[in-house]
Amino acid sequence: MGMNKLQANLCLICVTLLWSTEVIIFACIPDSVSPFATTSITGLIGAVLLFLCFFKRIKAEIKKGGKKLLLRTLLLSVLNCSYNILYQYGLDFFDVSTGAFTLSMTVVILPVILLMVKKSVGKKTWISALLVLVGIAFSYIGKIDSVNLYGFLTLVGGCVIRAVYIIKLNDYAKEHDPVTLSALISLIVGVISYAIWFIFQPATFGAIEWNSQVIASLFIYAYFIVAFAQTLNIFAQRRATAASATIIYSLEIIFSLIWGITMPADLVDPVTPNVYMMIGAAFIILGNLAEIVDFSRVKAIGKGREQLG
Repeated sequence: MGMNKLQANLCLICVTLLWSTEVIIFACIPDSVSPFATTSITGLIGAVLLFLCFFKRIKAEIKKGGKKLLLRTLLLSVLNCSYNILYQYGLDFFDVSTGAFTLSMTVVILPVILLMVKKSVGKKTWISALLVLVGIAFSYIGKIDSVNLYGFLTLVGGCVIRAVYIIKLNDYAKEHDPVTLSALISLIVGVISYAIWFIFQPATFGAIEWNSQVIASLFIYAYFIVAFAQTLNIFAQRRATAASATIIYSLEIIFSLIWGITMPADLVDPVTPNVYMMIGAAFIILGNLAEIVDFSRVKAIGKGREQLG
């Protein structure tokens, strides 16, 4: 499998950290560049980078996987585009912190979907999901009256689709080459986003002001977020479970809060921390510790030291 469970979890934390920097990169891209344009351009650049570096490997895997591989990557790409679109529209109804917490509803939705398809979910995973849910609930204290129901349901819909995406990706990552999956997903997502961009926002084609900042931001996003982070995520998914991966993804809230509190206002929307937000973040960290840390092993090590002493 290439890595053990601890290494897979560390890789997922690294991936989550990279994903959390999206808000910083997006701040460097002007509003005239449509989200569909950003997704299309970065997806296609990411695909080109992966194909250039691993062409022989990808070609061999496509030949081996055939129609089955292509249909699976098409399904993953459609799911990827769908939840991203719902996220983009849903987040317009939320402030940064509440929106970020709401996106972690996937942590609770995914185990429920696993049960519906008759897949087992460990007790530790349920405890972790419950702790994260408590963290999300704290983020809503004092804001529940201002939450738009349409925006909330849109985000929850995105979370449901993302949960299905993670489950399918976790299954397929164990059967196919991660680099090939990543390259094909990037390519298909780029093409789908281009079609949506062309159909619904054709006027934005000529609105992009190509300068060094825009080009650099798009290339950095394509390399670190699309090509590198996505590929590393699929490698880690081969060893991790879909539920544990989703719990670790919730750490993106913590990283995003750190950027919102520490970064200058011209890079990210400033976040003013309050007690409920901090308590919510603490529960999310506890939920991750409950999932990542093997307490039985820690206890065994402690007993071993006592016997040696």
